[in-house]
Amino acid sequence: MTRYFLGFMLTILLCAPAAWSQDEPLVWVQIEAQPSLAEAQASARRYGADLQDVNGFSLGRGWYGIALGPYRRDEAERVLQVYRNEGVIARDSYIAESSDFQRQFWPVGANLLTRTEPAVPQPLAQAPETAAAPDPAAPDETPREARASEARLDRDGRAALQIALKWAGFYGGAIDAAFGQGTRASMGRWQEANNFEVTGILTTAQRRELLRQYNAVLEGLGLEMVRDTATGIAVKLPMGVVEFDRYEPPFAHFKSKGDIDARVLLISQEGDRNTLAGLYDVMQTLEIVPKTGPRNLERDSFRLIGEGALQISQTEVWLRDGQIKGFTLIWPAGDEERRSRLLGQMQDSFDWLSGTLDPTAGNTAEQRIDLISGLEVRKPRLSRSGFYADQDGAVLTTSEVVQNCGRITIDDMYDAAISLDDAGLGIALLRPTERLAPQNVATFQDLTPRLMSEIAVAGYSYGGILGAPTMTFGQLADLRGLNGEEHLKRLAITALDGDAGGPVLDAGGAVLGMLLPHVQNGRALPEGVSFAADTGALRQVLLQNGITPRITAELGDIPAEALTNRAGAMTVLVSCWE
Repeated sequence: MTRYFLGFMLTILLCAPAAWSQDEPLVWVQIEAQPSLAEAQASARRYGADLQDVNGFSLGRGWYGIALGPYRRDEAERVLQVYRNEGVIARDSYIAESSDFQRQFWPVGANLLTRTEPAVPQPLAQAPETAAAPDPAAPDETPREARASEARLDRDGRAALQIALKWAGFYGGAIDAAFGQGTRASMGRWQEANNFEVTGILTTAQRRELLRQYNAVLEGLGLEMVRDTATGIAVKLPMGVVEFDRYEPPFAHFKSKGDIDARVLLISQEGDRNTLAGLYDVMQTLEIVPKTGPRNLERDSFRLIGEGALQISQTEVWLRDGQIKGFTLIWPAGDEERRSRLLGQMQDSFDWLSGTLDPTAGNTAEQRIDLISGLEVRKPRLSRSGFYADQDGAVLTTSEVVQNCGRITIDDMYDAAISLDDAGLGIALLRPTERLAPQNVATFQDLTPRLMSEIAVAGYSYGGILGAPTMTFGQLADLRGLNGEEHLKRLAITALDGDAGGPVLDAGGAVLGMLLPHVQNGRALPEGVSFAADTGALRQVLLQNGITPRITAELGDIPAEALTNRAGAMTVLVSCWE
């Protein structure tokens, strides 16, 4: 009903007696701009449910506009006024020229720009002229000759020069193909920067040089429209620097083949919004996506930008009609101009073909726990164990695991900060950056345990590969260290490196101490020998940091299964990342 009413209003609004002349330029009412194709498509679909004449165009540099039209200018002004007053479109909507737009993406298959004025091509072609271009070796033109040759440029050629001047940083105005004072001034600044006589009028040779500079960024990349029927994707790829490698669903891998360390992934699979969200989470665990950088998950799309010291990766993925498709571009850091220009080419050219990648394609590849579809999973520099000390999620762990970390996580999910690091005791206390709610918190044994009593250590023996802590059983060998240290207990147990930082438990599940690393003061302990920081040292650390530890004076004896469950609920994986 809303669509019918608005359509009726527009019909009455545009019933004007004036006839349209073929020579009269048409204009548009631009109502929105979005930073990704998926977001723009969703906006166009939403507006199209209520409004007529909804169109979508690429604006260049990765932006996409939604516009109503085309209209005569007087019609556009009335549409703008009525729809603004009714609150149908945003107050900052405005009248746009056809020259503001590039390729049309909505409605699918439409190309209304050919009815008005053609869009500026990307990358820019040499400015077309009706007369043959002069020999580059010939003497340059006089200002009068330059103005005469400039007059033969068509609209595309004039707009192309403005785009190139804007890219070079000399022009800040609109791309209107009109050479006014602002454009002339920018031409003069470019001439001065390039050691030409400053006239504000570009000669034929200078126009060639300006466009050569603009297009030189993409030279050598071998941009080519690739139609990959296996993934159902068509997109421009830099085939001069990458080549097809293999399929490992949901990815088609394109590896580097030259001096530029670049890679491309085409992403293709069937799925729904849950599948999309799962892919979003998985992609962030991969080495190709550095942890820093903006990222955003929408209902039907996501964008991941990973900014590392050596590389930048950008992933664009969309969901449409039960199919998930997109791409990842991995490019060396420090080459931002070329990366952003190439990215714009890929975004603007991306097209959906029929079908998605067969889930069984290329299933003969190497399979490892640290690989996902042939891509390395991001791994921490060091992982050890720890355990919850209070209900807010404070964690006791070994000092070893918190040294020289760019980032510390608890269970690979929660960031943590160091509250205390006592290298002498070998103890560190971590606090999560967000409040947690542990299932179980350590209760410390206040009684002195008997020598040779049964003990157990809970820890991530294999660095989190198993996804849960394991239990290792042994005995309490001594209440002191080898040199009589009262803050240590010696254990007769065969523990692994990943167990360090885990709780040492008595038969009733109370904490007797924290397992220390197998290497002490640069020396590896004999097999079957380990040390633990005792409860007195641990409790003192907690009290110094405002945490009152739980204490028990009861000696219990619970079944092994119950002990495992109790220990598992308090033990965490602590990871140190670069």
